[in-house]
Amino acid sequence: MGEDSQPRPARGRARVPDAQPPTSDSVRKPPPPTEANLHGSGPEPAGPAAHPPPGPFPPAGPARARAAVPPTPPAPPAPGHLPPPVRAYPQPTSPAQNGPPIPLGPPGRPQNTYPAAAPEAPEPPPKRRRPRVAMLIALTGILVLVVFAAGLVVLRPGPVAAWLGDDSAVRPTPVVDPPEPPPGPVLGALNGTAPMPDEAGLTAAIGKLVTDNGLGGRTGVVVRDVISGKLLYANAGDVPTVPASTMKLVTAATVLAARGPAYRIPTRVVAGPKPGEVIIVGGGDPTLGVNSKTFYPGAARLDKLAAATKKALGGTAPTKVYYDSSLYTGPVYEPGWDSDIPTGGFGGPATALTIDGARTAPKQLDNGYSERFSKPDAAAALAFAKALGVKSTPGPAPKGSVPPAGATPSAGPSSPAEPGTELARVESPPMVRLVEFMLVHSDNVVAEAMARQVALVKGKPASYTGGRAAMTETLGELGLPTAGLVLADGSGLSRTDRLTPELQTELLALAASGKRPELTEMFAGLPVAAWTGTLDERFGEAADRKAAAGVVRAKTGTLTGNHAMAGMVTTVDGRLLAFSILTDGVTASSDTTRGALDRIAATLAGCGCR
Repeated sequence: MGEDSQPRPARGRARVPDAQPPTSDSVRKPPPPTEANLHGSGPEPAGPAAHPPPGPFPPAGPARARAAVPPTPPAPPAPGHLPPPVRAYPQPTSPAQNGPPIPLGPPGRPQNTYPAAAPEAPEPPPKRRRPRVAMLIALTGILVLVVFAAGLVVLRPGPVAAWLGDDSAVRPTPVVDPPEPPPGPVLGALNGTAPMPDEAGLTAAIGKLVTDNGLGGRTGVVVRDVISGKLLYANAGDVPTVPASTMKLVTAATVLAARGPAYRIPTRVVAGPKPGEVIIVGGGDPTLGVNSKTFYPGAARLDKLAAATKKALGGTAPTKVYYDSSLYTGPVYEPGWDSDIPTGGFGGPATALTIDGARTAPKQLDNGYSERFSKPDAAAALAFAKALGVKSTPGPAPKGSVPPAGATPSAGPSSPAEPGTELARVESPPMVRLVEFMLVHSDNVVAEAMARQVALVKGKPASYTGGRAAMTETLGELGLPTAGLVLADGSGLSRTDRLTPELQTELLALAASGKRPELTEMFAGLPVAAWTGTLDERFGEAADRKAAAGVVRAKTGTLTGNHAMAGMVTTVDGRLLAFSILTDGVTASSDTTRGALDRIAATLAGCGCR
């Protein structure tokens, strides 16, 4: 059965398309120890102005040197910058408190601060001028010290930097582990001038990983340049192989080409045979929910459909609910599926009317398992009846009571609705969103619904038979090779499906080229290595696989004995490549096989291969 067919629930990861991922300098690193956090004052806020150093000096970083202190009076300060403080000794305010003033005038010229108390003493002899000489010597020494200190400030050794407000000199050197290499971007940039790998370089890089991987069976690999479309490497690239869930790439491309990215699937309610009777008509929306607790974000809801139906009925009370899921024909399970699919929790019956992908509850277990209804249409009709307030159990609509969607008239504002008149409708999220649901989490029920949408566009029955015929026709219209192609379903659960790596890489290169813009929308749903969907826990640990994290976008596939991966990778030189890896008859364990496939993709990401 499909081991990766359904997702693990999201664990708080956020898709950040078009944004730069965090670097090793910005995540998981505690702030270096500082004077503040060593003494219990909390972490120092970021930014140079968060805690300015004491005094008026500007903050200094490790690479900034201070200007030497000039021996002459400083120039006027620049605007917005305070000058260095001047030590101004306070002048005495009263003689009683501060004592006699210090003589500041020349000797022999006392200041007349106090009244004269006695005759002046005779002028001292010339030898008493020594204190002035001593003062000059002292000032000279101070000047020398100032100049010396200025030199220290320029060189910033020892405690001088701390005296001037820079605590990096006294801060202990932090002990940190060697930094991890920064992760790659979520999406590698496309460089049209980047060098293209060649066959010899690719053979040297991945040859042994492809042909001597110890998996048993056969490994087919194709690598194609997206810009030129050139085939760069191939090993069994033209051999049809079971694709498993990588079949969903074909389903995505064909439904986007046939329906267009903006199309929405309707679920309608029409008037029944008698007044008060209504019929809910399934249009093939696999994401329809019951109320606000839907499995799929943004899904249409039965409670809103019921409210609109009541409004359309006016004063007529609803009395009976029928359901119509006749849009789909044929078996609800594909004959080539493994016998455990109906009860395995990774798939469900294909019916035109269903809720939450046929899940019995809008949730799933950690391994992606979700219990499914055996009759999703009857379950959806019952939920609608409850929302409408009808207690009787719904039944299938009488034959001929539901006209085609295009021929259904709308109910008038006042007159009772005629049988078959459309009363209300809700619509699914746009097709591009449904494709994203299908690809990110490998949703098998959504995939089968998408295949039937292709069949409806091509005028074929909405069945497994009609879906594979319509998808094959659409691939031919896209100019893609269909030799050896065998399509049994849209999900890849069937073991009778056959694709070639060459077809998958041509499809991916066409979608990425921009020649068919509607196909480009499928890349929004491709899981990102070590980031989203079925690749969220791959590529992120082993050293020989980390190069792919963030730069590989791929769809995976797993059936017993078959493992696959197909998608896009950006080389270390910036060249965008499409690749496909399909294995068959594998005898190694799933973990071993997945590791081997991951190493091939990671090698493509980490080399120029020239």
